[in-house]
This record gives sequence, C-alpha cells and structure tokens, in this order.
Amino acid sequence: MIRPALLSALPVVLVSATVLPGVSPPATAQPVPIEPPSLEAAVAAGSLPPVAERLPVEPVVVAMDRPYQSVGRHGGDLRVLMRRARDTRVIYVYTYARLVAITPELELEPDLLAEVEVEEGRRFTLRLRPGHRWSDGHPFTAEDFRYWWEDKANNPTLSPFGPPAEYLLDGQPPAVEIVDALTVRYTWDRPNPYFLPRLAGARPTEIYLPAHYLKQFHGTHADPEALAERVEAAGQQGWPQLHNRRDDMNRFDNPDMPTLQPWNNTTRAPSERFVFERNPYYHRIDAEGRQLPYIDRIIMNIADSKIIPAKTGAGESDLQARYIRFDNYTFLKEAESRQDFQVRLWRTGTGAQIALYPNLNVTDPQWHQLVRDVRFRRALSLGVDRHEINQVIYYGLALESNNTVLPQSPLFDPRLQSAWTDFDPDRANALLDEIGLTERDSGGIRLLPDGRPLEIVVETAGESTEEVDVLQLIKDSWARIGVALFTKPSQLEVFRNRIYAGETVMAVAKGVDNGIPTPAMAPTEFVPVEQVRYQWPKWGQFYQTKGGAGEAPDMPAGQKLMALLEAWENATESGSRAKAWGEILSMHAEQQFTIGIVNGVPQPVVVNTALRNVPVDGLYNYDPGAHFGVYRPDTFWFDR
Repeated sequence: MIRPALLSALPVVLVSATVLPGVSPPATAQPVPIEPPSLEAAVAAGSLPPVAERLPVEPVVVAMDRPYQSVGRHGGDLRVLMRRARDTRVIYVYTYARLVAITPELELEPDLLAEVEVEEGRRFTLRLRPGHRWSDGHPFTAEDFRYWWEDKANNPTLSPFGPPAEYLLDGQPPAVEIVDALTVRYTWDRPNPYFLPRLAGARPTEIYLPAHYLKQFHGTHADPEALAERVEAAGQQGWPQLHNRRDDMNRFDNPDMPTLQPWNNTTRAPSERFVFERNPYYHRIDAEGRQLPYIDRIIMNIADSKIIPAKTGAGESDLQARYIRFDNYTFLKEAESRQDFQVRLWRTGTGAQIALYPNLNVTDPQWHQLVRDVRFRRALSLGVDRHEINQVIYYGLALESNNTVLPQSPLFDPRLQSAWTDFDPDRANALLDEIGLTERDSGGIRLLPDGRPLEIVVETAGESTEEVDVLQLIKDSWARIGVALFTKPSQLEVFRNRIYAGETVMAVAKGVDNGIPTPAMAPTEFVPVEQVRYQWPKWGQFYQTKGGAGEAPDMPAGQKLMALLEAWENATESGSRAKAWGEILSMHAEQQFTIGIVNGVPQPVVVNTALRNVPVDGLYNYDPGAHFGVYRPDTFWFDR
C-alpha cells in the first residue's frame, strides 16, 4: 500500500491509508500458485524452481473486478506489428510493470513496490517485496537502487552531468538512504510532487538497475582484464560506452539484461521478428493463483509503417493501434467480416488532436504586438468552424474543444472546453475592428498597420495530411473575418528551430500530451517551462537554462502562470493542487494561448476476436496510460 505518515501531504489521488485497489493485503491468505503450462517441463527438469518458489512472498493479486476483466487461461502468442527494430521500447511501454503504477481510474498504486510511505510530501520510503526476483532468478533488492544512484547516476564517468534533471528539485538531488536490504528512502528539502507520478510514467527514468548483471561492465566492480576483453569483443572504446549500451531498460533491446516486466526480449537487433517470452519470476498472479502473464509470448514483426494498416486488415496482428490512423477505420471495419478481429474505437487522450500555436515570442515587431493581443487570439478562435471540421474530417465523432483537459479528467470543466470556441464571425470581426485592423485590400483581407496584408503563415512539420485538410477548412472560415491563411511545411528540425528563433508567427501541431491529468500530476504543459511548447518557446528556454538563454516571461499572464506553478509545487494537499490547476486551466482557456480545434478523436484499436480483457471502450494515451499498459496486458488472454 501507499501509506502516508502525514496523509494530507500525499501527492497522489488517495482517500485513505488503507490497501489500494488491485494490491493484496499482506495479512490475507494467498491463493495457491498455479504453474504456467509452458514452464512445466523446465520445472520438471529441475532447471527452474516451481512457481511457489519463484513468486515474491507477497505477490500482487489482480482482483479481475473491473467490468471488462475475467480470470483467464495460460497460453498463446500475441502478434503485433511495428515499424522498426527500435520499437522494442514500445513493448516496454505496453507491458507496464512499474514501481508504482497508474490505474484506469487515474490513481497510483504500488506495483513492483510493496509499500510507499510519504512524509510531508518530501520524504518517500520505498519498501520492496520480500522474495521478489529478476527474470534470471536473482533477488531484486535495495542494492539495485544503490547501484543506480551511486555507480550510475552519480558516477562522473557514466553520467558526467550527474543525476537526471527529473530527480532534482531546485537543482538539488535528494538525500538517498539504503535503510535495509528491502527499503530505500529519498528525501528532498521541500515537497516533491513530481516523484511518484514520474515513477509511474510510460517511459520512466528508472531509479534502479540489475546490479548483479551490470557490475561485469563497470570499472569499479569488474576484473580489469575480463572487462577489457568484454570491451574489445563489443567493439567499444571503453567500459563506459559498453555499460551505457547495456544498461537502458527502457530500450528493451538487450536480451541478456534481466527484467521485471511480464515478458523479456529474447531477440537481438537487427531482426525482422522479435520474440518476448514470459518472465518466470513475474510478481503478479490472478485471483485463482495463476502466475501472470497469461500469454506465453509477444511476437513483434517489423513492417513498413505505410503497409501496417493493410497487414493488420489482412489479419496479421492480434492487437494493433500503433501506426493506424482514424482514416484507416473504414477499411479495417470492412475487413472485419473476412478476418478474425474486431475494430474498436477508443478515445485519444491528448488535449487537442490539432491545435494552432500563435508564437508569443515572434520577432517581427508588427506580429509580436498583434499575437500578444488577447483579442486577436480570441478572434482567430471564434473564426474557426469546429463543427464543420468535426463533421467533414471526423464524421462528427470528435469533441469540439479548446486545447484543454478531457471529460475523463477530474479537472475537467465544460466551460473551459467551450470558451471562445463558438463559430462567430460577427464577434470575431468586431474584435479585429476593435484592435484597429479596419483597413482591407481589394480581396477583403485586412491590413496590418504597416500596410502588409494580414496573411498568417501556419508552419507545419509536414508529416500529416490530416493537418493539411483541417487547415484548408480553417483557411475558408478565416477568409470571412478578413484573415488569409497559408501553410508552410518543413522538416521537423527546421520547423522547431524556426519557432525557437522567433521566425514563425504560428505553428500547427497536436495539443497537450496529457489531457487526463489529476491534481497530483504536474501542470507543466500549460506553463512556460519548456522550450518545446510552441506558443512561448523563449520563455520555456529561459526556465530550462535557468536564465542562460531565451527570455523571461514579460506578459502578466505568463508571470501569473509561473506563480501558479510554484503554488502547485508547494501545496501539501490535493485540494490546493486542484485549485492551482483550475486557475492555470482557466487562464489558458481565456487567454487562448493555443487554439484547440477538436479532441477525443477516436483511435482504431484492432483486437483479435479471441483476445479477452481488452476493454471495448478505452482511452488511448501515452502518458499517463502507456497506451495499453494501464489496462494490464499481462491479464490479456486467448479464449480458444
């Protein structure tokens, strides 16, 4: 369980200090463990201990009490299609075993950990499960945390810049204590609301490594002669390069590296087919005692992304959403009658499928003044016919909305979803007239104060025909308010560099990545702290470089957002964090820093008709959610 010593300080969504859903209380009797049939031969031969000896003393017992879940059976191969060998990292996202994990209800629960105790929001005591083992049978202990912290993160040879920035607070690392063989404690000087949600991320910076495996590649621990031979055999310049190639668990590309995930990659790149086999020491069981995962293997086949929809339609994947778009839905739906699959439509979790980003840091003086006028941004939003776009492009299945949080978020406010989103050319024209843009050319396009036509060049990364189609419809509706729209595609690196340099007036891209936040999750996507946010790149750069580059926010609204972020960071209970979130979201909607078009666009998910425990109605989101991970693919099973 997550046990707060001071409950009000807990930076996660909890209502009590009791055992959380999906985690078995240690005091209750555990079901008798059931051996996966695929491992019976190895157990009989003595090369593998029986399942009762492989499980932790307190395994996670998955209750199977959600509406789409049922107790399943062992066996089978799950086929998926990916574009390239490096997509092994996607399987790491999907499989989703984490120190703490997020549930479909957007709450945090211990997973690999047995318990988390939080004191004053700044001291985190992590307790491991007695008897928990890596996939090779070696104990998973506090030594694996010590190794990451001392021998990796704070080793100047392996990590010349020190620990990852994600784990620094005000530039300072935590105090790390190895309390005993199964207990680790992290303490910061002030509350750190980022820590636990980051441990639950789709691609977390893991704070542990398999020390017993990696010490053979480390200059401090390995025999020098043996290490030199390993370096030479691997064709590396030295042991740091060799270690760094072997130690990334997220990449999931090293078959020799033990794992705590439900399946382990057994295939080296390059290959056109990667096989992930069940982890015999996995820590979860079902309510009847069957060790998870149910499915024996995941088979990842490589194909050109352009033909993945066609190959999926031909029945070559059992679970497919990646590399499939909404415009593939009709084709896939027609193929249902010929193949053994169903096509389900899940909601996507981004704040906007497509959003416009007026660049508040554009360097052109005329545009700089105009883009910073909230009346201009509101007028452009009122000039977008979202209903037409929804009907024409998304068949009316999307939500017409600002770039904001979705109804699935506890922070959702319908007023913010619809603020300044009505198609109202008359009101938009009145706002533009009020600004003083009353002069027009012979074609009806308004003129800037210096006489140039009000032609907005919307720059794109050139990767989406969907963006082009949406922009064409916006171009038609903006013509009614005297604004001309042109598009300029470019390569992603060029696209970003132009925005960062202030050469771009407006860009188009997806909205915020996390459209389903809780008060415990950081509001950083709505606050100018990252250069990659196209509406205020120089403000974000200023924050990230601690004033070394970029520009400090020089608009009251930007300064207010920074103050609200600080209030969220220093809050010690959920209500105060929710209040800061609410003000941030309200300001974002009213100021129209970004102009969202629609969100909740359906994502086709192709599911083999025999595959169970995959929700019919799900949310397809990277972080939080890990795409399929939040629904625990180790519980998926074939009913054959």
